[in-house]
Amino acid sequence: MAAEKINMPQLGESVTEGTISSWLVGPGDKINKYDPIAEVMTDKVNAEVPSSFTGVIKELAAQEGDTVQVGDLMCYIDAEGEPSSDDSGPSDQTEEKQDETKSETSTDQSMKKRYSPAVMKLAQENDIDLQQVNGSGRGGRITRKDIEKLIASGDKPEPAADTGSVKETAQSASPRPTQSPVAAQTGDIEVPVTGVRKAIAQNMAKSTQEIPHAWMAVEADVTDLVSYRNQMKDEFKQHEGYSLTYFAFFVKAVARALKEFPQLNSTWAGDKIIQHKDINLSIAVAKDNELFVPVIKNADEKSIKGIAGDIHDLAARARSGKLTSKDMQGGTFTVNNTGSFGSVQSMGVINHPQAAILQVESIVKRPVIIQDMFAARDMVNLCLSLDHRVLDGLIVGQFLARVKDIVETINAETTNLY
Repeated sequence: MAAEKINMPQLGESVTEGTISSWLVGPGDKINKYDPIAEVMTDKVNAEVPSSFTGVIKELAAQEGDTVQVGDLMCYIDAEGEPSSDDSGPSDQTEEKQDETKSETSTDQSMKKRYSPAVMKLAQENDIDLQQVNGSGRGGRITRKDIEKLIASGDKPEPAADTGSVKETAQSASPRPTQSPVAAQTGDIEVPVTGVRKAIAQNMAKSTQEIPHAWMAVEADVTDLVSYRNQMKDEFKQHEGYSLTYFAFFVKAVARALKEFPQLNSTWAGDKIIQHKDINLSIAVAKDNELFVPVIKNADEKSIKGIAGDIHDLAARARSGKLTSKDMQGGTFTVNNTGSFGSVQSMGVINHPQAAILQVESIVKRPVIIQDMFAARDMVNLCLSLDHRVLDGLIVGQFLARVKDIVETINAETTNLY
């Protein structure tokens, strides 16, 4: 056997790190190639990491709750079918151990100034001078964990004074406000921010920091839609085995409108705007305190029945922890069913890096004036948050008007479920 490394794999496009929620193996366990070794959470997906080798787990290099960068070490395994370490010279494992020992005891600082994007962002947000931070990584590299530990301690280093700059010297001499952590009082409950909740917080913060949000809403009369769905729901459930929800009608309407207004199916890319050909609609699915955003691929090519089936399947797999990274990739626009919670008006945070998110609110029966007379009608608010770098009020207003027109004309005569 030879000692091999298993590193954190790429679990989705734009994913740079994963948090180990639980180890499925321990030192001494015999496993086969492709057996799952750990459950890992990212801002995109909850997934199992498979073993790259058949062999015996030698050592776990990270603990549950640790966040590991893509490509960084997760564990060592004594792999079968590899050249024996008895052939000549020290074994691979011994060499790796020696390398680790040297890394821990050496004064080598060659990697100190090689900062990851996550480290740079945390340092900037918390006014930390990285020159004053001692890194625990190989070659003195500063890791994300180093910065998080520093922030939690409240003992941030003062920036080094620059004698060559009067302005910077004055700034460093002036008092700096310190952020003291909020202390829990007697009876308070402390809930650690880890895993999916941590990933959600980071993604939402990134969205609000980078995207200039604007908001618009319309009200739609969906009385005919409600009547048609109620007429068909029992027969549909009996034949298909899953429910015909209101949400499926709204997702189909959005997909149709995006075909006519592709500007909303876009992404901001710095010096250009990418207008996507495929209409892949992200939908939000909650599981306890976790939020997943799986994707209905090519929604414009699917019937209401097909969309209802995708919603049912993705929601069931999200709640059973069986979503894959592929299920979470490629979303170009998000439709959120906030009406399921009874909400009647809300402003969604855009699912970065998309350009818009539509909140479908609760359908409420209200008195409405029609031809100068009151009538009881089923009404719904459609609330859209937009990236103002990509979209302006005119095009968004036209898009919402089109969605409103589509849902208001859904009935037994105009709409085919299949």
